[in-house]
Amino acid sequence: MEPPSAPPRGGHVPWQELLLAVSLLTFWNPPTTAQVTVESVPPDAAEGKDVLLRVHNLPGDLLGCNWFRGETVNTSHQIISYVVDTQVTTPGPAHSGRETIYPNGSLLFQRVTLNGTGYYTLQIVRKNAQVEQGTGQIRVFHGPDAPTISPSDSHYRPGASLRLSCHAASNPPARYSWLINGRPQPSTQELFIPSLTANDSGAYTCIASNSGTRLNKTTVQTITVSGDSTQPSSGLPPGAIAGIVIGVLAGVAVIAALVYFLFTRKSGGASDLRDVTEHKPSASNHSQDHADNLSNKIEEVAYSSLTFNTQEPKKSTSAPPSPAATETVYTEVQRK
Repeated sequence: MEPPSAPPRGGHVPWQELLLAVSLLTFWNPPTTAQVTVESVPPDAAEGKDVLLRVHNLPGDLLGCNWFRGETVNTSHQIISYVVDTQVTTPGPAHSGRETIYPNGSLLFQRVTLNGTGYYTLQIVRKNAQVEQGTGQIRVFHGPDAPTISPSDSHYRPGASLRLSCHAASNPPARYSWLINGRPQPSTQELFIPSLTANDSGAYTCIASNSGTRLNKTTVQTITVSGDSTQPSSGLPPGAIAGIVIGVLAGVAVIAALVYFLFTRKSGGASDLRDVTEHKPSASNHSQDHADNLSNKIEEVAYSSLTFNTQEPKKSTSAPPSPAATETVYTEVQRK
């Protein structure tokens, strides 16, 4: 075996020598001043409350300090500055009028808003011109706002599926739970029922809870399950259905008025034609009557003719010739 004083193989330094080196380094390099830190009081603030960014480990040779909005030093985001010797404070571009700085460098926010959530940077300047920084964070709790249930459909047919989702603006994020007709359901943001029945009708309540503000908000939506399960749900809102019904009724009324108008007009025309037929003879009848009258008039005129055959006695031959042997001596025209 090798003696204990012999160095280990592989070039390793004995632990006794390592301990001695650490001790010498500690003696020649005294510990530096503790780093400046920033603490938010309270750690989580409710909206409208006051918040203090408290500074720890501030050096005794402080010349002045500056506060900035964000995680970096940017003059356009400067909130306020403070000079120790003169105790003069100077607001910066990001000052809202609700920030106050104390001689120990701490910064007070009054009536903090949701917009105040974020990081803030403290810059300190020592008399030896040394500059140090520290960062703090403000978390502002808000809400929850009144939750919104979607979709907004309220009528479903038996056998249809129901999927409701609930959302509310909240910081920290809200936790959700459901009630159906007052009966608690599993805590979830989305409620799903695969096949509805008439027994599923009722009030569906979404509850949004904020663990930071310890506030709750609720919204209720009424669901009605009715109708024939064999017919699929149209999915139309009640307003659209009412509009369709009104349009159909208006169309039926227009058609009925048109039919009535045509029927009335046709009945009036037939009546007039019947009156004309009764009071005025037709063209054929008029022609026939005219022919009959003409025939009657012709029949009323009769001719009478009398013809006499006479034989003259013989005369002497020396006498002149006599008129014709036959002569009509009387003609009569008589109208009957």
